[in-house]
Amino acid sequence: MTRAPGLSVRLKLTLSYAGFLIVAGGLLLATVWVFLLRYVPERAQYGPGPAPFNPTRSDLLEAFAPRAAQAMAFLLVFGLIGGWFLAGRMLAPLTRLTQATHLAAEGSLSHRIRMEGRKDEFRSLADDFDTMLSRLEAHDAEQQRFAANASHELRTPLAIVQTLLEVARNEPNPNTDELIDRLYAVNARAIDLTEALLLLSRSDRRAFSRELVDLSLLAEETTETLLPLAEKRGITIETTGTQAATVGSDALLQQLTTNLVHNAIVHNLPEAGTVWVATSVQPGTVVLTVENTGAKLTDQLVCTLAEPFQRGTQRIRTDHAGVGLGLAIVSSITRAHDGTLRLTPRADGGLRVTVELPVASPRRTQPDERT
Repeated sequence: MTRAPGLSVRLKLTLSYAGFLIVAGGLLLATVWVFLLRYVPERAQYGPGPAPFNPTRSDLLEAFAPRAAQAMAFLLVFGLIGGWFLAGRMLAPLTRLTQATHLAAEGSLSHRIRMEGRKDEFRSLADDFDTMLSRLEAHDAEQQRFAANASHELRTPLAIVQTLLEVARNEPNPNTDELIDRLYAVNARAIDLTEALLLLSRSDRRAFSRELVDLSLLAEETTETLLPLAEKRGITIETTGTQAATVGSDALLQQLTTNLVHNAIVHNLPEAGTVWVATSVQPGTVVLTVENTGAKLTDQLVCTLAEPFQRGTQRIRTDHAGVGLGLAIVSSITRAHDGTLRLTPRADGGLRVTVELPVASPRRTQPDERT
């Protein structure tokens, strides 16, 4: 936005300080006039005896006026010089804030103000600005890392398709059916990856409407949907819990629950694994917990599982590698709903995932009685 040039804040404060001194001096002179000079007689009064010198009001004004004018001029100069100095001292933190803002606007997110001194309005603003820069820097680094990973992952199926086509073109009698099947599988994987990226972007932008959602119902629906996959792999699913009402996107929270249960099934012990899905209510929060048996995990590995394109292949190899965005989507959806995601390795092997979301207010959980 283009603005016309104007007076600086320092100059405005300086003029304000000087003007205040002039007004205060004028009020002081007016006070002298009202409460002192007006009681001096206009003419000298003489009594019996020798005539002493009795100054009149005109005499006092003649002697007082030049001194008053000099005092007002001094106050004006003093107010301008002192006001300029004081305004500079007061606005020094704002100057540092302005410089940091310009650096951030030019793309330098690593700069920090780190303003010293006791807490006041400027220092609180500087601390908040530093916090904002830290979050922006972390978000920018995450976006760059995600973009690089996404580019690599999207390039892989395209390279596979190109290789398959080149091999088929060079073969004298290519197997068309096998080529079509392999191209179909690669294309399906690319579509899944693209849809996952779009879902992740949608949750990061919080572009969704909010409504009342019961996590216990989502857990039951997800369990019923994924039960055939669990039975195929010999995995047992146990669902427990009570009504857990929160406010958010029903579709995104359904995706969150589906990703958690799906990961718990595919990253499990073959033919003898178990998945536990539970919902509960705690003060101020509703909790969704998904646990699964499996190989023992280290804390270092668990810390990376919610990052994009971390498939947990070091845990257990399965025939369903996924696109590596399952827990990353869960983490993004949880943040978009102002919740908390915790990943904890189980002592007996496997993983425990806990999602805590704000509980719905009693007003939202009550049915609408309007007709």
